[in-house]
Amino acid sequence: MIIRDISKKTYFYISLFLFLVLISAVNIDYSGLSTFSLSMGLEVIRGLSHPDWSFMYDGSGEDLVNLLVLTIGIAFLGSFLATFFAIPLALVSAVNLFPNHSYITKIGKLVCNILRSFPELVLAIIFVKVVGPGPFAGVLAIGAHQIGMLGKLFTEEMENMDENIVQEMHAIGANFWQVLFFVRFSSLAPIWSSLALNHFEIAVRSAATLGLVGAGGIGAPLIFAIQTRNWSKVSIILIGVVITVFILDLITGIIRKRLK
Repeated sequence: MIIRDISKKTYFYISLFLFLVLISAVNIDYSGLSTFSLSMGLEVIRGLSHPDWSFMYDGSGEDLVNLLVLTIGIAFLGSFLATFFAIPLALVSAVNLFPNHSYITKIGKLVCNILRSFPELVLAIIFVKVVGPGPFAGVLAIGAHQIGMLGKLFTEEMENMDENIVQEMHAIGANFWQVLFFVRFSSLAPIWSSLALNHFEIAVRSAATLGLVGAGGIGAPLIFAIQTRNWSKVSIILIGVVITVFILDLITGIIRKRLK
């Protein structure tokens, strides 16, 4: 009987999955296929296979190296601000810190949900209108979004930590602030640091696209190259982004292992 019940559930989930795939496939507009041209596709492939190495570095400040450094800077500063503000937001949102004031934690979690519900690209468009185009708008967009993301993750780690140590500290006379700094922060610092580093990697990839809306970084020349069908320039930009992300992933991976 148990095997039959498992089989029925498996068939149900497979059928549901196939139904959702079918519905998604039916509702997609395939009219764009009418404009597909094999010669155009081959042109794109030929262009991408011949990167424009002259764009790598020319000392103008608008070359690939300088723009990638700017992109990393946007991601780093945005992630730093997000981490800085996510910590107090997590303290406000954690239920185990305010067990008798649930309305405080609900407000904190609501703020996290609102901030992380907006994609960085949408926030970048808003901040470009507020502070003007440039890298600062990108920093604010990444920072605002990641405050919500890191605030949620930091809160979950705070709520899931072992409370036995906290109770032992209270038993020997430690007050709220002593427990917070010497027990909670010391226990969570490695985990929080690892999460912040992971989101810095994500921020680099996000910052690479924010230039599409005028928020600085490598995104602007990328979209201009695509619009003008300068595929060799697109190729060198994509190569630069991939290598940058790969190197940062290796570095942050090593740091995260040492934090464990």
